Amino acid sequence: MSMNIIYTIGSIDFASGGPSRVVTSLVQEIAKLGCNVSLVTLGNMLSNVEEDFNIKMYRHDSSVISKFKAILRMRKYILTLVNANHDRSIIHDQGIWLPTNHSVVGISKKMNIPLVVSPHGMLSPWALRHKALKKKIAWLLYQSNDLKSVNLFHATSYQEAKNIFECGFRKPVAVIPNGVEIPAMGKKIFNKKSKKSILFLSRIYPVKGLLNLVSAWSKIRNPDWKIVVAGPDEANHLQDVLKAINLANLDESFDFIGPVDDFEKWKLYFDSDLFVLPSYSENFGIVIAEALACGLPVITTTATPWKELETYNCGWWIGVGVDPLVESLLEAISISDTKRQSMGSIGRQLVENKYSWPMISENMISVYEWVLGGGSPPSCVMTD
Repeated sequence: MSMNIIYTIGSIDFASGGPSRVVTSLVQEIAKLGCNVSLVTLGNMLSNVEEDFNIKMYRHDSSVISKFKAILRMRKYILTLVNANHDRSIIHDQGIWLPTNHSVVGISKKMNIPLVVSPHGMLSPWALRHKALKKKIAWLLYQSNDLKSVNLFHATSYQEAKNIFECGFRKPVAVIPNGVEIPAMGKKIFNKKSKKSILFLSRIYPVKGLLNLVSAWSKIRNPDWKIVVAGPDEANHLQDVLKAINLANLDESFDFIGPVDDFEKWKLYFDSDLFVLPSYSENFGIVIAEALACGLPVITTTATPWKELETYNCGWWIGVGVDPLVESLLEAISISDTKRQSMGSIGRQLVENKYSWPMISENMISVYEWVLGGGSPPSCVMTD
């Protein structure tokens, strides 16, 4: 009998960030392998999930009724899914902290169903320091006990696995990176634009390091380049960024285009010459993989798990802060178009070899089978 895999997530609105994009892609890839797949979510339902005979969708906009009632309905639906195939059911929950996450743990315990949790970087030191008091209270009330009851953690990098173990949890951790769509690649045309462009595509949020990019560019001010910023504003951080740009007299150097859909996203990658994500913390950084897949060299920080940029010479893996960013940007914009194109080609090959969805989904299936059936763990599974 096929596995019955139930994915749960607070929202699949793409404005919510990387996890919403990743889980919708994962669901579709797992369904292609013949499993019975369900995606259960609350909140805005904007996504590109294609419903087929292997995917059941439960979408409930909790703004219509109270959050409490929405969670009760979500819980009832999950119980129905589990009862349909109890012995081969497994729940894979995305994220932590939310009432939906807490409810899913309760269902797993009540029905004795194995639970996999993907923290999506929420156990990193930076994430735990952000709104620390609120999280400490939640940790004591329910979150610590909830995570002690999971059967397996899923981490997207060895650094994230280390963060999980450092929080005191001793359950196995499967290290499986996120997959990325590999778009068709035409020949990139250089020197056809009035200015070359550096792309920042992510949430506009303090952890993403956009203020450091503004400070770094204030020391460079190359008139032949511009910085394109795409992504949704979060916690009103955009106002802080615009203020910093105005004070540095850099208004002509930055273009803000707001949130983008999938079509616009891929066009931005292909129209750009360089990608930068100067984050303070990333458990994976799906936009980095996407940029590489589009043949862009990438600048990002050692707070992301992308040492391969350095290993394969397809980008710059730098320390967090303004000075390392200045140094890498100066180097990146000074090399020839041909050199940047060569670095981009290497990066695309890296993604094709290690981060394509078919490979990632097969690894995930092997982990689910192990959780359900036991035996020797797959090679991607770590124990403390």
